[in-house]
Amino acid sequence: MVSGGIALLFLLIAVLLIILFTAKFNMNAFVVLVTIAFFYGLAIGLPPGDVVGTIRSGFGGTLGYIGIVIIAGTIIGIVLEKTGAALSMTQAILKIVGKERSPLAMSVAGYVVSIPVFCDSGYVILTPLNKALAEETGKSMAVMAVALATGLYATHTLVPPTPGPIAAAGTLGADLGAVIGLGLIVSIPAMLAGYLWATKFASRYEIKAELQESYADLLEKYGKLPGAFHSFLPLLVPILLILLKSVAAYPSHPFGQGGFSSFIQFIGDPVTALMLGIFISLTLVKKDLRKESVSSWMGEGVKNAALILAITGAGGAFGAVLKASPMAEFINSNLSTLKLGIFLPFIISAALKTAQGSSTVAIITTSSIMAPLLSVLGLNPALTVLAIGAGAMVVSHANDSYFWVVSQFSGMEVSTSYKAYTSATLVEGLVAFVFVALLSIFI
Repeated sequence: MVSGGIALLFLLIAVLLIILFTAKFNMNAFVVLVTIAFFYGLAIGLPPGDVVGTIRSGFGGTLGYIGIVIIAGTIIGIVLEKTGAALSMTQAILKIVGKERSPLAMSVAGYVVSIPVFCDSGYVILTPLNKALAEETGKSMAVMAVALATGLYATHTLVPPTPGPIAAAGTLGADLGAVIGLGLIVSIPAMLAGYLWATKFASRYEIKAELQESYADLLEKYGKLPGAFHSFLPLLVPILLILLKSVAAYPSHPFGQGGFSSFIQFIGDPVTALMLGIFISLTLVKKDLRKESVSSWMGEGVKNAALILAITGAGGAFGAVLKASPMAEFINSNLSTLKLGIFLPFIISAALKTAQGSSTVAIITTSSIMAPLLSVLGLNPALTVLAIGAGAMVVSHANDSYFWVVSQFSGMEVSTSYKAYTSATLVEGLVAFVFVALLSIFI
C-alpha cells in the first residue's frame, strides 16, 4: 500500500475529479462517486477483491443505517405538500408575525417547510403565496424571494430529516438527536442573517411580483386547509421523539434504566419515529382522496428519495475506501499541528458546493472524506455535520439548480440574483459556521 502522504495526494486528485465530472461534464454523482472509489482503492494499493468488498460494505452499511429514514422523511414532505399542510403552517406563522412583516413570515415558513421538504420543492410550493404577499404589502420580490430562499436553505443543510444532514450523520456516526437539537440552534441565526440581508440589501432592487393569483384567490383554490396544529404534528412528533431518545441515552440515565427508558429509545429511534410521522401525516389526507391519492403520493416520495439514496450509498462506499487508506495516520502525524479543527469540514464542503452546485452532494462527499479523520482531529461528530452543512450553503450560483428556481420563479434577472441572492447564501453560510465554531468551544 502507498504511504499516507501519497494517499492524501490521491484524495486531492479524487476530489478534483469529482468536481470535474459532476460540474463540467454533468455526470450523475452516484456514478462518479462509485467510480472514483474504485480508482482510489486501486491507486492506494488495496487488492482488487478488497476494493470491491469495501465498496459493497460501505454502500450497504450506510443505507442500512439511514435509508429508511430518508425515504420516510421524503414521504412526509410529499404529503405535507399535497394536502396543503405546508400552506397551513405558513398561514399560522403569518398570523403570528403579521402581514406587515411578511418577509420574516416567509423566512420562518421556509425554515419550517424545508425540514422535510427539499428547498427547491419548498420554494415552488410557497411561491404563489410569496408573490401574493409581495403584491398585497408592496414589498419588492427581491426582498421576498431572498427571505424565503434563505429560510428554506437554513434547515435544508442543517436540520434532519432533510436527507443531506441525515446522510452525513449516518456516515460520521453522529447522534441524530444531537444533530437535530444543535442544528435547530445554529439554523436560527443563519435564517435571521438571510432575512436581514434580504431586508437591508436586497431591498435595493425593486422587482414587481408577476401576480397570477391574489392572496384571497390562492386560499380559495386550496379550499379548506388542515388545521395548523394538525399540520405541524408530522414534523414535531418525530423530532421530539428523536430528541427524547438522545436524552434517554445520556450517561446520567435521566429516564432510568428500566422499561420506560427502553420504550423511549425504541420509539425515538429515527426509523420508528419517522415511520410514525408517515402515519400521522396520512391523517391530513381528506377521506375522499385517501383511496386514490395515498398510494401515488407514497410512490412519489419513494421515487424522489431514490436519487438521494443512491448518492448517499455511493458516498458511504467512497468513505469506506478512504477509511481503508493510510491517510488518517499521515494526517495525525503531520497535519494535526495545523489545528484546522472544525474549519476543515466547512472549507471542504464550501469548496465542493461552490464548484459543483449541489448542497446534498457536497454534504455527502465531505462527510465521506471526514469520517476517517474525526478521531484524528478530535472533532465532535454532530458539530462536524453542522460545519459541513454550513459550508454547503456557500455559495449558490449558476451551477446550482436552486439558484435557477429562485431567480426564475421570483422574476429576478441573473445579475440581480447574483447580487441579492448569491451574496445572501455566502452571508448565511458564514454566520452558520461562526455559531458552529462557538458551540465547538463548549461542546
